[in-house]
Formats: sequence, structure tokens, C-alpha cells
Amino acid sequence: MPNQPDVLTQLNDRKSVRVFQDRPIAPQERRQIITAALQAPTAGNQMLYTILDIQSQEKKQRLARLCDNQPFIAQAPLVLIFLADCRRWTDIYRAAGLEPRKPQYSDLILALADALIAAQNTVVAAHALNLGSCYIGDIVEQHQEVTSLLTLDPWVVPAAMLVYGYPTEQQIQRRKPPRFDPRYIVQTDSYSPLSETQIRQMFQERSGRDDFDFDHYIQGVYQRKHISEFALEMARSVEIYLKAFA
Repeated sequence: MPNQPDVLTQLNDRKSVRVFQDRPIAPQERRQIITAALQAPTAGNQMLYTILDIQSQEKKQRLARLCDNQPFIAQAPLVLIFLADCRRWTDIYRAAGLEPRKPQYSDLILALADALIAAQNTVVAAHALNLGSCYIGDIVEQHQEVTSLLTLDPWVVPAAMLVYGYPTEQQIQRRKPPRFDPRYIVQTDSYSPLSETQIRQMFQERSGRDDFDFDHYIQGVYQRKHISEFALEMARSVEIYLKAFA
């Protein structure tokens, strides 16, 4: 389309959006987003995922509560949950008169990859349509309630939830958080852990500030992400999900 930025520009410009206009997404745009998901790369063309389009406002509100009480989830005009589906192909094999083995961890890894690749396609498509989006990783928490709410099979695991909508002007103007320099992330041929000096330099450069306090910043991340209540609940829930594949 004329005057549309190219894909590389869109990938560089895209940022998470958590505040949306009170404006619906047109049916055609919803279809385009879903179609983009279905065109994603997939292991053996098996499409090892199921997408839940959450249209019930009651379910949106419950998901907002279950996902660490984030009200913007309930306010989003489009909410999609991407499930790693290890059930569908066992049913397909049985329909062909075969006896499938129980899904294993390896099947789950492939299905998770399929689901997340499909999810990311929708993120790119939404940005191209001037829509904002945000991943909600908290969907893997609260195992019992999420499983009940979505009627999940033991071999069907939530991989990601995404919310979409038209960003407010403030969100459009908000600066995208900077990323680490490629030389800290991209390695050649074999893996080497970063030294403490490299780690500190990596964060210093990303901050763009001479007065950046590495220790204070990392202590905050440690408290919020590593040992927080939600992190521990996520670990507990994931362990329960994995038991079905043990």
C-alpha cells in the first residue's frame, strides 16, 4: 500500500501498547490479524496451536483479574490466547485408525514454538494496521482457574495472550524502550557467557546515562521479576502444566 512503512521499519518502531482508544476493531482487520497468524511458519505444516478469540466481556474481566489485575486487558477490543495444542494431532491419528503415543515434552516444545510464531505474526500485522498490541505472559499463571475458565485439555497449554486496540496519542508518542547492542546478544558459532564487565557495560550503554546505577537497577528487576509473587506462581503453574507430559 502506498505511504505504508516497510516491514523492517515496522519491526523497529513497534512497541507494547497498554492504553487503547475506546474504538472497536473492524471485522476486516480482525480477519487480517487472524489470517496473518495462520500464515506463520509451522513445524511440518501441522499448526500445533489453537487460537481463542475471547469475545465475552465477562471472560475478559476475569482474565484481567487472573493476569495480575491488569484492567487494560478487559478494555481491549481484541483479546487472543494462543494455545500450544498437543491434543489435536492425537485425535487426528485416531481418526485415521492409528494409535498415537502420549504427547511428550518434545511435542510441547514444538507446539509452543508454533503458537508463539503465530502470535508474533499477529503483532506485526496489527502494527501494519496502525493497531497496538501487548503480550500478556501472565496467562500461564493461576493454572486451576485459567484451565477452568478456558476449558483446557491437559495436553493444551497457554503459550501467550495478546491484547490489541488503537493506541492513544500518548501511547503513540511514548518512546520505545531501547534494546541491548547486538554485540552483546549475537555470537558466532559457539556460546560464551558474558563477563561481569561486559554485563555492566551492556546495561550502561543501553541506559545512555553516565550516572546509571547498575546494582540498584538490577536489584529492582530481581525483586519485581525474579522472586516476586507472580514469578513464583508462574513457576508453580508451569510445573502443573508439565505434569501432563511427564
